[in-house]
Amino acid sequence: MSDRKPLAGVPPRPAARAALLDETVRGIGFVAAGYAVIACADAAMKWAMPQLGPAAAMIWRGLFGALAIAALARGASLRPVNLRLIAGRSLLHCVVTVAYYVAWASALPLADTYAVASAAPLLMTLLAIPLLGEQVGWRRWLSTLAGFGGVLVMLQPGGALWRWEAGMLLCGVGLMALTRIWTRLLSRSDTPATIAFWLLLAHVPVGLLLLPLFPPPVLFPDSATMAVVALLGCANGVAHFLFARAFALAPVSALAPFEYSTLVWGLLLGLAIWGEFPAGATLAGAGIVIAAGLYNLHRERMRARDKRQALARGMPLAGGG
Repeated sequence: MSDRKPLAGVPPRPAARAALLDETVRGIGFVAAGYAVIACADAAMKWAMPQLGPAAAMIWRGLFGALAIAALARGASLRPVNLRLIAGRSLLHCVVTVAYYVAWASALPLADTYAVASAAPLLMTLLAIPLLGEQVGWRRWLSTLAGFGGVLVMLQPGGALWRWEAGMLLCGVGLMALTRIWTRLLSRSDTPATIAFWLLLAHVPVGLLLLPLFPPPVLFPDSATMAVVALLGCANGVAHFLFARAFALAPVSALAPFEYSTLVWGLLLGLAIWGEFPAGATLAGAGIVIAAGLYNLHRERMRARDKRQALARGMPLAGGG
């Protein structure tokens, strides 16, 4: 990615605009591929969970995933620059992984998992205020509140998702949103391979520590399960590499809509493998959340456009919208 940035108040030249557009398109391609890969890997992990248990699944995922990242790095240094943030993000993501794996071990459907996870972009909107200094105007506050109303529709008492696993998963999604914000910050100092490598490697010691809490049903799974685990571990490594690369190339506003593609993948994979289909309230709530997230994205793009126009005209910048 080019290190040359346009001067404030000076519109980028056509060649610079074309280069930025090209990087954005590449970033979109990376993130779309990453979500497709991660959905398939999640389905494989959910299938293997009865033989593995959450702790062993973390160990194997981290081991094979880190090896895949090391291979993709092709000898490049994986030494972190921002060691503190790398370590904090990696450990926090391990907590997110535990939430997902415990939910799957408790037979929470894959599509329901992604329906709850659709709240992540809304949570990123809120977290960007204290962490990135972003301004959120009344329109985005209202749409964000509406989005959380959609979460309540999904988690309504007596509904299909009215279970402790969904509440635990929602807490994990909040932490996941924080790690996405930190990915934006880390992309300024560390390479995508470094970010992904240490995230996955952290799963190995954390999984070992959790073995007494989540002992695997068998010491070593059968060969078919091990083959699936090896493949999904490598797939996780590839997916996280693609995510880190995408965030380094393109603005989050361009990548955010693809967060919702996992719900489509979850519907297709869950139906094909387990015959699962979400309840009507789950789909309705997810639709509200996604609509709110897309509206927030629309407002963010409008604010960015107004900012560029104001800078070009030498006018003061307006507040958040």
